[in-house]
Amino acid sequence: MRTYRNETVRGFFKGMSFPLLSVAVANSVIFGAYSNALLYLTATHHRDRSTNPPSYAHILTAGCFSGLMQEAANTFCRCLVLEMKSSRRLAMSNSEAVVLAPVDLIKVRLQNQTHPYWLRSPAMGPGAHYRGPLHCGVSIFRKEGVLGLFRGTWALVLRDTPTMPVYFLTYVSLCQAVTAQGREPGPITVLVAGGCAGTASWALATPMDVIKARLQMDGMKGVSYRGVLDCIHTSIWHEGPQVFLKGLSLNSIRAFPVNAVTFLSYENILKLLC
Repeated sequence: MRTYRNETVRGFFKGMSFPLLSVAVANSVIFGAYSNALLYLTATHHRDRSTNPPSYAHILTAGCFSGLMQEAANTFCRCLVLEMKSSRRLAMSNSEAVVLAPVDLIKVRLQNQTHPYWLRSPAMGPGAHYRGPLHCGVSIFRKEGVLGLFRGTWALVLRDTPTMPVYFLTYVSLCQAVTAQGREPGPITVLVAGGCAGTASWALATPMDVIKARLQMDGMKGVSYRGVLDCIHTSIWHEGPQVFLKGLSLNSIRAFPVNAVTFLSYENILKLLC
């Protein structure tokens, strides 16, 4: 209610534009890596998995590979930025690759800005650091350098790598549990299993997501951390273990419909292409 009173409905959509630009690429990496890893491990085509389902060990391995590939893409972007900085060739033609890694940082910074940046005022109003996503990225680059765009990278790795196996294992297990052997899961099954998979993965990811967000806001609110472990220790010391549950309910509510639609789209696209 406070967000609505201070910033109207638009306040609920802060930081949305940059994630929209990268979500297709991110999902293609995640699901592409998972599908190809599973194909390599099982030597079974997607259309034949209803009669010859993969083992849980194969699903876990493929899920881990998917998480690692997602972070490898982020690491590549980071190294690319550092290389271009050292050679002084930061060209606009590379902007698409460079912008993928800091997307989450810019989203978090904008979402934590309580003053509506679209309301013009001479001094931009109290607490309004950024006028929009591009201004946010440029400001971070100018004030914190290239590495400032990659705050919270290790927390992001620790959040996503272990959750991907849980994500895919939950989905496949639920589909197999309610579908007769030799048959493909129906749309309702896919929707429910995908939603549950998203909720389960976010329940596991929320503690490290809290740490990631705090590292990304490092220094903005008078708090500075020396790294992931220091952030964990400081957070527990000041707020107790319950700090790691902040945002769990909202993450779960959001995760169910988003991942239900994601898995339904994934299955239908595979049927069309394969």
